Amino acid sequence: MPKIQAATVAEHRAAQHRALLDAAHALLVEHPDSPPTLAAVGARAGLARPSVYQYFASRDALLSALVADIFPRWSALVEKAMDSPDPGERVLAYVRANLDIVASGEHAVARALTEIAPRDALTQDSREMHRMLLTPLVEALRELGAPDPAVTAELVNGVVLTASRLIEGGHDADAARARARELLEPYVRRGAPRPA
Repeated sequence: MPKIQAATVAEHRAAQHRALLDAAHALLVEHPDSPPTLAAVGARAGLARPSVYQYFASRDALLSALVADIFPRWSALVEKAMDSPDPGERVLAYVRANLDIVASGEHAVARALTEIAPRDALTQDSREMHRMLLTPLVEALRELGAPDPAVTAELVNGVVLTASRLIEGGHDADAARARARELLEPYVRRGAPRPA
C-alpha cells in the first residue's frame, strides 16, 4: 500500500481528490477545446492512471465533479466582492467580479465544461449556479427599488455577458469593465425608479 502523505487516510484521500480536480482544471485552462484524459490528469497530479480510478470511475465522473467544484467557488468570489452596505455598489461589484473572473480565464474553463461535461450534471449545476449568482444581485436591485428586480438582474447579466464576450475575443478587460460601469453607474447612483 502506498504511503499516505497526510495525518489520516481520509485527509490523504481528500488531498488526492483535490489534486486531481486542480490538475483537470489546469489542463482545461491550457487546452479548453480538448477534454483531459484520466491519464493526463493523473500525470499532472503525480498519480498513475489506475490510482485515478480510485477517485473517479470515468472521465465523465471527473468532469461532473469539476463542474460541482468550480461553480460554487465562482459564486463565492462574486458574493465576497458584493460585501457592501450600498446596494448600488453591490450591483457594480457583481459586474466587476464576474468580469474579473472572465479576465482571469476561469470563464473559459466554465465554457469548456459546458461543451464537454455530462449534460445531467451540467444542467442541474448550471441552473443552481445561475440562481446562486443572481440571488444577491436581485436583492441589491430590490433594495434600490427596481420595479421588477428579477428582470432587471437578467438585463444586468446581459451587460456582463456582452462584456465577457468582448474580453474573451481579445478586447482590453479594463476597457470592457469601464464601459460596463459607465452603462450601469447612472442607474444605480440615481436609484432605480420606484414602482407606481
